[in-house]
Amino acid sequence: MSGTTILPPERVTIVGVLNATPDSFSDGGRFVSGEEELRLDRAVSAARTMVEAGAHWIDVGGESTRPGAAPVSAAAEIARTRPIVEALTKELEAPISIDTRKAAVAEAALDAGASIVNDVAGLADPELASVVAARRAGLVIGHLRGVPATMQRDVAFGDVLGEVSAELALAAERAQAAGVPAERIAVDPGIGFGKELEHNLTLLARIGEIREATGFPVLVGASRKSFLGTLTGDPVAERDLVSHAACAVAVFAGADAVRVHDVAGARRAVQVASALRSARGVRP
Repeated sequence: MSGTTILPPERVTIVGVLNATPDSFSDGGRFVSGEEELRLDRAVSAARTMVEAGAHWIDVGGESTRPGAAPVSAAAEIARTRPIVEALTKELEAPISIDTRKAAVAEAALDAGASIVNDVAGLADPELASVVAARRAGLVIGHLRGVPATMQRDVAFGDVLGEVSAELALAAERAQAAGVPAERIAVDPGIGFGKELEHNLTLLARIGEIREATGFPVLVGASRKSFLGTLTGDPVAERDLVSHAACAVAVFAGADAVRVHDVAGARRAVQVASALRSARGVRP
């Protein structure tokens, strides 16, 4: 983080993804094998490459949250992520975040050196905000109805923009009630999490309205998501170009941060979109 602000207003923050899972939709198995063998050197090298390419922080996750993914225990998640967080904290100057829905995992990662918790589940674990507050960490609150294993079943929104914004605002209120200062909170509309194609497109195109409605900076994670494949027919391994397009749209529409897999390409998309946004008289 910069000072006490989780997402500095003077720039668009680029968050590099590092999945310590054997089954994530994009890069599962790269740093943790199916036999739970941790490839620590490879993870550190990948994180360093992302920082050198322009990532402002690295987001480490130990549980796949792709649609239909089976949950893992907190102990397994900690075993996957804590050694990586410890190593990255020693090797890099960039902040490290932990991508988790569980307070126990967040606590372990923060104690290992992480400074931000990225919770895709909107504080479904009632203890998570208190853990963040006690350690004076940053918090990204993601929007998710249900759990990843079943989130794509019976998706229903009357007004996706209004409902997502309202639910994020309520979660942010709970975080503040637990002691997390407003300046250490950001929100994420949860693109690809329990939403159909039209919902994802609406949220992506109208990110600025979520920022206005909630009063918090917005992080967008659209990189390599399945809705992009639905639009273009591209398999996961070939979605970087369309991910950069989505990244540019999000930034132009008002996003404060983007969570991406291909940092070098995303940085270029952010540069162009930020310049165009400034040309409209909107913040950098």
